[in-house]
Amino acid sequence: MSNDRNSVRPPRGPMGVGRHAAMRPGEKAKDFKGTLVKLLKYMRVSLPAIILSLLFAAASVVLTLNIPRLLGDSTDKLIEGFMQRQIYDEIDAVVRENENIPYDSIAALAYGEGITDFDQLFDVMEEKGAISAAQKEEYEKSLGDYAEGVLSMSLSVRPSVDVDAIIKLLTVITVLIFVSAAISYAQSFILAGVAQRTSYRLRRDIDVKINKLPLKYYDGTTNGNVLSYLTNDVDSVSTTLNQSLSQLISSITTIVGVLVMMISISWIMAGVAVLIVPVSLVLIATVVKFSQKYFRRQQAALAAVNGHIEEMYAGNKVIQLYNRKDESVAEFAVYNKELAQTAQKSQFLSGLMQPIMNFVGNIGYVLACVIGGVLTASGKITVGDIQAFITYIRQFNQPIGQVANIANTLQSTVAAAERVFAFLEAEDEKETGDAVPGEVKGDVDFVNVHFGYDPDNIIIKNFSCSVKAGQKIAIVGPTGAGKTTVVKLLMRYYDLNGGKILLDGRDIADYKRSALREEFGMVLQDTWLYSGTVMDNIRYGRLDATDEEVIAAAKLASADHFIRTLDGGYNFVINEEADNISQGQKQLLTIARALLSDPKVLILDEATSSVDTRTEQLIQNAMVTLMEGRTSFIIAHRLSTITGADKILVMRDGDIVEQGTHAELMAAKGFYEQLYSSQFEK
Repeated sequence: MSNDRNSVRPPRGPMGVGRHAAMRPGEKAKDFKGTLVKLLKYMRVSLPAIILSLLFAAASVVLTLNIPRLLGDSTDKLIEGFMQRQIYDEIDAVVRENENIPYDSIAALAYGEGITDFDQLFDVMEEKGAISAAQKEEYEKSLGDYAEGVLSMSLSVRPSVDVDAIIKLLTVITVLIFVSAAISYAQSFILAGVAQRTSYRLRRDIDVKINKLPLKYYDGTTNGNVLSYLTNDVDSVSTTLNQSLSQLISSITTIVGVLVMMISISWIMAGVAVLIVPVSLVLIATVVKFSQKYFRRQQAALAAVNGHIEEMYAGNKVIQLYNRKDESVAEFAVYNKELAQTAQKSQFLSGLMQPIMNFVGNIGYVLACVIGGVLTASGKITVGDIQAFITYIRQFNQPIGQVANIANTLQSTVAAAERVFAFLEAEDEKETGDAVPGEVKGDVDFVNVHFGYDPDNIIIKNFSCSVKAGQKIAIVGPTGAGKTTVVKLLMRYYDLNGGKILLDGRDIADYKRSALREEFGMVLQDTWLYSGTVMDNIRYGRLDATDEEVIAAAKLASADHFIRTLDGGYNFVINEEADNISQGQKQLLTIARALLSDPKVLILDEATSSVDTRTEQLIQNAMVTLMEGRTSFIIAHRLSTITGADKILVMRDGDIVEQGTHAELMAAKGFYEQLYSSQFEK
């Protein structure tokens, strides 16, 4: 197939994705806020599920935050029980040994004096001279936060640990754990569904969009970029929705909730914990700043390694032929070394994040323990409060690092979404008419056609030609003359800059593109077959064709014989690269496909340029069958194949410089004669 424009194939990575198409760590969106709003609008159908999921995430965190406090309460209950018994025994010994009190136990004293709690007991003992006012004050002070429970305990029996209360607290804790886990599971399930539905819709919309865009869009966009939209970018959005979004809500809720719980225990200790946060953020920001450049280098090095491996794998036969194995290995070693070095640095710096957080967290942990010990000794908080606070401070530091990481991930995710939306919002191919061709005869007229891929660079200048139904029209000329461009215009892959093209006397711009293209069949030099059976590949020309119709088309195309020699015949599976059959066999299959579609106008673009003489004869015979009764446009460099054409159009620099039959053009001794003769010069 002739090339009308020079193009450079971009470096490729795994599965054909451009090396630089994938999102890189740290890449940021140009319009973060605007893209985020677009993403939220796109997901509005899932908004109720998202809100429910976020509420579940918050509820799960809130329930979990109560567990350390309840554990602290159970610890206090245990300590309070032992303390009550200890105080009771100490005071009971004083009562028994003091001669000023005519009772042999606290219980007897309480009964005799009609008192019910320690607060009253201390007053009676002070009145009877058993203890002094200073001793009474010292007793009450030593009780600290446990004073209320101890002073109000019953004097009738020796106290013990309130096992029932502790069991109730532990039961509540167990219930909270299970309920929190159930809510967290439900939240993950809902959000996973939202993420996958969003990914499904994005991929579906991208797939639909691919077929709506004009070819000129792809002139400036690599295949790797389009594949990246479907894979890397959509996966980035999906992963963030499925994991990072939920984690972000949980982390923020945890930070706020833990801070509230710590303040409720001790605002002094909470202040110390909060002062540690700026230190953490500064250290994290420093690490991120240094690590990002290495992550970018790692991504580039990884792309180079993948691209090299793919290219060497695809070109293995050529490498073996030219004995370039050592050079290939040496080149790979350079790429691999660069990847190893950059990956080591990036992963090392990234790995510092957790140790730094642990280090800062341990500083806060130590300070909390020291201050907590002082406060406990002074009776301002309980041991259970310290236990709960230490647990909270552990929980406080982790989500700070998570929020920092998620913020960076969110930047890349929004950048990925921005690329996807830019693709989805690209201008569709415009319809200029809605007519549907009726019974097409095949008359084609080019009237003063002007066209340029760039409007400022017109390459088809005042092209005019009249083709009658059933004629075989050959288009010849040097590379870049505009041969393939002419048939692209006929198929309305591009719109004209001037003039018009008529089909049966009507401007093709009046027709719907899809309806117009149904009247055309095309056989190209670069065959396209997909992974599937031979039967399915031929049936692609008309999906409702029966097996008998497919086989009939294959016979007309002279393909039936070789198909039956394949393992499985028509059920033989063509692989993804379509390299398990020969080039000539591919051409015969595409001709059979075109025959099955029964087009009114046929386009053959260099269909025999890369096959052997015998296969060429088979293809020529098949093409004769294919062209019978159809208007045919034949693009050929091998001029010997088009000598029987009804009309030959000789193109040069976008213009028709000659036209006529082979005999007429040879007799004219013009440009065509020069082209034809040059192919037989020795």
